[in-house]
Amino acid sequence: MFDYSARPDLLKDRVILITGAGRGIGAAAAKSFAAHGATVLLLGKTEANLSQVYDEIEAAGHPQPVVIPFNLETALPHQYDELAVMIENEFGRLDGLLHNASILGPRTPLEQLSGDNFMRVMHVNVNAMFMLSSTLLPLLKLSQDASVVFTSSSVGRKGRAYWGAYAVSKFATEGLMQVMADELDGISNVRANSINPGATRTAMRAQAYPGENPATRPLPEEIMPAYLYLMGPDSKGVNGQALNAQ
Repeated sequence: MFDYSARPDLLKDRVILITGAGRGIGAAAAKSFAAHGATVLLLGKTEANLSQVYDEIEAAGHPQPVVIPFNLETALPHQYDELAVMIENEFGRLDGLLHNASILGPRTPLEQLSGDNFMRVMHVNVNAMFMLSSTLLPLLKLSQDASVVFTSSSVGRKGRAYWGAYAVSKFATEGLMQVMADELDGISNVRANSINPGATRTAMRAQAYPGENPATRPLPEEIMPAYLYLMGPDSKGVNGQALNAQ
């Protein structure tokens, strides 16, 4: 596991947006960030899941989170703008953005992958991520120390057969991170890095590997040190890096 121990108040007073915050790694990150003092903005498409994470954070006595129902597959440009306006009016800035939401799509040979399926995966995993990044960048620049964390995958660093659109989308994720990091380098307080969570006990992992015993994989909570490191001040100056959570 990533060797890092976060102090209890690491993210005190920080405002952090997490996509796909309703379950899996996103929910774990939201709870972990809140436990370390952050006000977390829970963005996702299933309001019931977000509300459950909200309730858990509130019950634990952490800073009150915000639920943001938002469908990355269908969102229109004006909805991204409205989201940015809401965050600015409510908080005046954004200190962190965790791009966690993505979809797997069919695991099939490229030859058998339909154009519709390819474009759907690319839209959710790349286009929506770009829209969110570009729309929220002005708010991130208002922070004294902001971090954008992109979620990659081992198949986004070396392509593998039958991973199709998902792998291509993760290569694009790394590319977007690198371009953003290079543009921001030395001229703003915003840094951008990617994280490969590795094999983790999530619904998406079970979908990709139905024959695997999930108990052999770490829980999302166990890979949080890398996420806390990248979101907090200890990673200041780390920019354009591709890290592994495991």
